[in-house]
Amino acid sequence: MKRWIVRIGLLVVVVWIAAAALVRHVPVQEAYLWGVTFSAPYAQKFPGIKWKEAYTAMLDDLGVQHLRLVAYWNEIEPTQGTFDFTDLDWQILRARERGAKVILAVGRKLPHWPECHIPSWAQGLEAAVQDDAVLSFIRTTIEHYRSEPSITAWQVENEPFLDFGECPRFDAAYLDLAIALVRSLDNRPVIITDSGELSLWLRALRRADIFGTTMYRTVWSNVVGTFTYPLPPSFFRLKRAIAEYIVGKKPMIVIELQAEPWGHKAAYETTVVEQSASMNPGKFSSVIAYAQQSGFDTFYLWGVEWWYWLKETQNDSGMWDAARPLFLKTSPR
Repeated sequence: MKRWIVRIGLLVVVVWIAAAALVRHVPVQEAYLWGVTFSAPYAQKFPGIKWKEAYTAMLDDLGVQHLRLVAYWNEIEPTQGTFDFTDLDWQILRARERGAKVILAVGRKLPHWPECHIPSWAQGLEAAVQDDAVLSFIRTTIEHYRSEPSITAWQVENEPFLDFGECPRFDAAYLDLAIALVRSLDNRPVIITDSGELSLWLRALRRADIFGTTMYRTVWSNVVGTFTYPLPPSFFRLKRAIAEYIVGKKPMIVIELQAEPWGHKAAYETTVVEQSASMNPGKFSSVIAYAQQSGFDTFYLWGVEWWYWLKETQNDSGMWDAARPLFLKTSPR
């Protein structure tokens, strides 16, 4: 609790510094790339939908051409030494057939709660032994997909420097080994991600070929409940400028742009009324406008599974329809 209070206090200070340093108006730039993160296990948690149908609709109806997909350790290696890539193979094949581009996230800490997706057989292992096991999984995954032309980059772990989720104690030495392993197996760029609001980015940026930040607006915490970050878009421009001055310029993207509710429970555990308190088409439009002034030009939206559930089971296509024009403007690169 104290950690959250300190972080929020520091953020408020940084906001005032950013506002003072960047008072001049920065015109909205038209982002040239919009993508999404898709998680089959997460989609399956929404009652009444099937993940393959949601994925196909995302590609064919919305026209998404840029994806972040996830190689979950607990899904692919449920038994030690036995690997099943069937579901992920299916997703990547469908993307390739449509000319879509894929970022593949690998490791132990990956998108969606509980953040660290550890198979049951590995959960009781000593830290060093578990690290070796996940490195073996990463090797197998990269070797399985390194001939796949639709994959443009590997994301290694997800927000590894953020203390969030049900995870073992973070070890930077393990992260460095994982990054080195991926680079030894393939020459595509490595993406390292970090929190947009709760981190300085420097440790992640130093290790990355491409850096990915999150960008959330209305969130929930045990300390203050639901709140909207008091951060103008200039916060991200200043933060980027400082990080680049210290570390050097590298490609930067928004790997998670909030387009889904964040409440006291997961979206699939709350009512539509509760969901709309932190995300709805109106809020979505304001998030997009905010993002376009943040200094970035590449955004991966977070929440497509929820949009599809609303459309298919709640007779509410508002979010789905609000997002569609973005993907019409995006062309493959």
